[in-house]
Parts: sequence; structure tokens; C-alpha cells
Amino acid sequence: MQFQKGYIYHIYNQGNNRQKIFFNRKNYLYFLQKMSTYILPYGDILAWCLMPNHFHWMVYVRETELIETSEGFTLSEPLTKTKTFNHSIGILLRTYTRAINKQERRTGSLFRKETKAECVNCLKLDKPSFIGNNIINPERQYLQVLFEYIHQNPVKAGLAKKITDWEFSSACDYYAGRKGRLVNKKIAKEYIDI
Repeated sequence: MQFQKGYIYHIYNQGNNRQKIFFNRKNYLYFLQKMSTYILPYGDILAWCLMPNHFHWMVYVRETELIETSEGFTLSEPLTKTKTFNHSIGILLRTYTRAINKQERRTGSLFRKETKAECVNCLKLDKPSFIGNNIINPERQYLQVLFEYIHQNPVKAGLAKKITDWEFSSACDYYAGRKGRLVNKKIAKEYIDI
């Protein structure tokens, strides 16, 4: 994945062999904490959905690299190292996998090897087939379709009758009055009709 500042990405992954990645409510909540820790320093989450065997994020990338300092050493300058957004996503998935492996008494990878990230508002974007030729702003239309697609996942999978019935989705923040801290509604409104 090669992220660029100022663009919106659809980031997703699923369980290895489509296996479950969330086994109980605490798993979902733990993963949400990880998202806050490892995603928010780099970008604004516009939409998200956690499903039993996969996840979707719609993220506006503000930073691709951050400098991490190490305090507490007796050196005249603190030690610093650069951490990338890619690396941060990897840490999120690895630490979550370790916790689930311990909980489920299992070993090995939990997620598919490669997390996918597609830029949805890059100028180089090939127009998806579902976008018609008479659309004035196909880039904005694609963002809207993606936003709705992410929130429709639980309904299409038969886990909920309506999008706000699924607790583990940002649809509850947008349409049911939940005051979650993960999504940035202000930024989302710049790109999506909400």
C-alpha cells in the first residue's frame, strides 16, 4: 500500500480463509480501541464497519509518516524513529491477532496476508462500472456509493434489518445519534451527502 496525504482510501481485510475474526462483543470493542490508537494519528475515519469475518474503513489520510520519540533515556536528544501509516496498520492487526490467538487457543495468521487499500478520490482512479456516464462528479459519486456500501454490509449479510441495527458500524454515529469518537463527521460532510 502506498498512501498519499489528502486522499480517501477504502481499507479492508478479512479473516484468513474467510474465518471469523470477531468471536464476541469484547473482540469488536477491543478492535475499535486499536483503530483509535493506530489509525486516528494518521487520518480521519469517515466510515467503518466490522463484520464477523472482515472489516471496512473509509479513511481520509492526513499523514503517511509520523515521528515517534523515545523519552526517558539519558541522552542529550531523544531517540526518534519514523513510523508509517502502513506500519501502524500492521501493528494493529498483529496485536489484535495475538490477543485472539491467546483467547481462542489458536496459532497462526488471523487475517489474510495483504490488507487492501484503494484510493477512491485519486485523479488516476478508473471510473468504476457502476458509475454512469451522465454523472457530473463521478469522484464524489464513488465516495457516496462506498460510504453506503460500507454501511449496508450487515444488512446484505443478513445480520441486521436496517443499517442502524448493527452496533459495529459508523452508521449508528450518522443515523442513530450515537456519539462515537472514531468518525470525523465534519470531514465526511465535505465529501459525502449525509
